[in-house]
Amino acid sequence: MEKKKRIDAIDAARGLALVLMVIHHFLIDLVNLCGAPMWIFSNPVFDVLHYIFAGLFIFLAGLCCRFSHSNLRRGIICLAIAMVITVVSSLPVIDDPIRFGVLHLLGFSMVFFALTHKAWDSIPRKTAPVFYVVMTVFTAWLVAHTSIGPAARWLFPFGWFEKGFYTADWFPIFPWVFVFLLGTWAGLYVVEHKLPERFYTFTCPVLPQIGRKSLLIYVLHQPILYALILGVKAIFRV
Repeated sequence: MEKKKRIDAIDAARGLALVLMVIHHFLIDLVNLCGAPMWIFSNPVFDVLHYIFAGLFIFLAGLCCRFSHSNLRRGIICLAIAMVITVVSSLPVIDDPIRFGVLHLLGFSMVFFALTHKAWDSIPRKTAPVFYVVMTVFTAWLVAHTSIGPAARWLFPFGWFEKGFYTADWFPIFPWVFVFLLGTWAGLYVVEHKLPERFYTFTCPVLPQIGRKSLLIYVLHQPILYALILGVKAIFRV
């Protein structure tokens, strides 16, 4: 998005989603690195909230596609960064591989939308949100209730996986691509200035600034969290 087109409400929402995501990852790191009880991040409340703020992040990424001059370029860059993360997270010294995390999903979705946006934009606007919600629910059910045998080994990006599959972060194409596409539908109303004026004039401290640096923060937050936690453990010998 160009600076002159920035809308604080969007950046603030993305910033909030990112902050919540970082907090969630911090709790995971406390469990993995410090032996904290599992329930601090895996419990009925957080298990639901995790998908809500992750879904918000994905939805907003789709919305922001309407402001981009080249979703194809953005998607390729995002995929390249995601692949670097996969390689680094798979190194023996880390051994906590991220095989198809949120950046992989966003990169794929941007490229996919860039190549197929005319087809999605041809769906009547009043029908589109219903279609995307139905497809989100249907594909989530589909991958959870169907087995495709040995082929699942190669189809984990789409939502199927074989026994023993592990990834530290996983946001498969099904059902999440339809959440992204729902965001692109909402983005049309934003760029056409069809929302209440308050949406465009809203402002708040801190969160918009975080939202504008979302990619950088997302890439760097885990190494920083690791360094802080391990540093504190070394200092206090815990």
